[in-house]
Amino acid sequence: MNSALPRTAEAPPGRAAAQADSISERLAAFTAALTLAEVPAEVLLRAKHLILDGIGCAFAAGGEPFAREIAGSIARLAGRGERRVIGMNLRLPMRDAALANGMLLHGLDYDDTHAAGIVHLTASLFPAALARAAESGASGAELLLACLAGIEAGARLASVVKGGFHQVGFHPTSLVGTFACSLAAGRIRGLSPARLAAAQGIALSFAAGSLQFVEDGSWTKRVHPGWSAVCGLTAAELAAGEFPAPREAYEGRFGLYRIHLPPAAFERCELDVATRDLGRVWETMNVAVKPFPACHFVHACSDAAIALHREGVDPDRVRSILALVPAGVVEAVCEPVQAKRRPKSDYDAKFSIPYAVASGLARGRVGLAELRPEALVEPRIERIMDKVEYAVDPAAEFPRYYGGEVRVVMDDGRSFTHRVAVNRGHPERPLANAEIEAKYLENASLALDPAAAARLRDLVLGLELLPAAERLEAELGATEGALR
Repeated sequence: MNSALPRTAEAPPGRAAAQADSISERLAAFTAALTLAEVPAEVLLRAKHLILDGIGCAFAAGGEPFAREIAGSIARLAGRGERRVIGMNLRLPMRDAALANGMLLHGLDYDDTHAAGIVHLTASLFPAALARAAESGASGAELLLACLAGIEAGARLASVVKGGFHQVGFHPTSLVGTFACSLAAGRIRGLSPARLAAAQGIALSFAAGSLQFVEDGSWTKRVHPGWSAVCGLTAAELAAGEFPAPREAYEGRFGLYRIHLPPAAFERCELDVATRDLGRVWETMNVAVKPFPACHFVHACSDAAIALHREGVDPDRVRSILALVPAGVVEAVCEPVQAKRRPKSDYDAKFSIPYAVASGLARGRVGLAELRPEALVEPRIERIMDKVEYAVDPAAEFPRYYGGEVRVVMDDGRSFTHRVAVNRGHPERPLANAEIEAKYLENASLALDPAAAARLRDLVLGLELLPAAERLEAELGATEGALR
C-alpha cells in the first residue's frame, strides 16, 4: 500500500531520512534533521491551516458541558501551573494543559483526519508541541516543525495497518498519537536522533485507546488525543536522560503492530510504509479537514442525504432508506442498529449513520446545532431513523476513501439515489485554505470577538516568524475583552 495519495507535494532534491536498522531510528533521524528550508511552501501553509482549524474547534468546544467538566477535573487533580488552556481562564502544569487542550481540539469530533491512517493527529500534536515549546522558550518555527514531523511520522505509522486497529477495537489516534507526540516533544526538547528513537521505545509502554465509547456515546474518546500528548511529553522527558528503551517499538516481537493486531491482520501490514518517502512526499497534504462535526465515516452519507434534501425529496413520504457504507466502518457507525437509531448524546449521534442520514434528509444540515440534545429526540427525526437500514458497499475503496450512498424509496414507488464516492474534505476533494479559514472564524466566533479571532488567525498563519511560541499560547488563553 502506498499511503501517499495523489495530492502530494514533492520536496526539492536533498536529504531524505537516513536509513537505519529500525523504524524508530529512521523516524528519529528525519525528525531531528527537519528544517524549514526543505519543506515546500504549500506544505508549511497547509500545516498552519491544520493548526488554525484545530484551534477553531477548541474554541467552539469550550462552552460545552463536557469541556467544563473535564477541564475542571484536570484542574482539581493538577493544581495551578504556568501553561494556558485554550479559551479558558485556567493555567495548568505543562502535561495537564496538553491534556485539556487535546480534549478541546478533539471534543466536538470536528478536527482533521489523515485519510489512509484514519487518525486525528493535530489534536494531539499541537497541544503537546505548544506546551513543550512554551515551557522551553522555543520559537514558533520550532513549534511548526515539531508538528510537521509528528504528522509525517504519525500518518505513516497509522497507514501501515490499513484500518486494522479499528477492526479490533483500538483507537489509532490514541495509539499512534503517543509515538508522534514523543517525536514532536523530543524535537523541541532538543533530543539527539538516538534519544528520539528511545522516546518512541518508551512510548510503546504508554500507548493505549479503546473504541468502547461507540457502544454508548461516552466521553472517553474526547480525552484520547490529550492523553497521547501527556504520554508523548513524558516519554520524551524520560528519553532526555540515559533511559534504555526498546529499539524496535513498531516491528519488534512485542512491538506496536504485533500486540495490537491479530496475526492475519499483521501479515497484511506493510511495514515499509512507516518510513516510505520521508522528506520527499508530504503526508501533511493528505490530511482531510472536516466539513461536519462528526465521525468521518458518516460524512459521505451526510452529504448524500443533504443532496437528496436539496433535490426536494420529502422525508415524510419516504417508505424506506438504505445507506451503503464501506465494510470497515460498520462496527463504528452502524451497529448495533437499534442503538444507532436512538443516540443518547451528541457523541452517540456523531457515530450514527441513521442520525446523519435522517438529519441531512429532513433538515439539509448536520452541524453543531443539529447535535444539541433537543435535536436528537425530535419525533420526526426518530421516525426517519427507524426507516434507515444499511448494507456493505461492494464498490467502496476504503480506507482510501470514506464513501457512501443513500437510496430512498417513496410511498408512491419512486426511488432516488445519491452517491458520494470520495468524501468531501478528502485530499482529492480538499477544503481550500480559504474554506478552512472561514470554518475557523465561524467556530472561533462562538467564543471570541471578531477582532480577537482575526488577530489569532494572522498569528497562526505567520507562526514561523514568531520568536517565541509562548506568544501564541498567551493569545489562546482567555484575555480580558477577547472572549464573548
